[in-house]
Amino acid sequence: MPINIFKDESYETIALISENNWDLPNQIDDFEKWLFSIGKNLPKGKYVADIGFDIRKEANGGGAIINLKMIKILAEIGMEIYLSEYPDANLK
Repeated sequence: MPINIFKDESYETIALISENNWDLPNQIDDFEKWLFSIGKNLPKGKYVADIGFDIRKEANGGGAIINLKMIKILAEIGMEIYLSEYPDANLK
């Protein structure tokens, strides 16, 4: 899965990002790059970025940041973020 970007009402896929990466901090970095280069140009609508991630076994605080520039673009284009947790996804 990991990041499936689609139109909310029709479920039409717009992009798949970080397809083989279940690590949330790296996914958010990839999502930020996509958002700043491509996503910001989407017409205003209703979109979803469904981020499927696995728990990092070595995690001890810290992690991904959805910064204010990202939040501004998300609001401008009408995109919500879903966080979908898949325990042990890296084992499959």
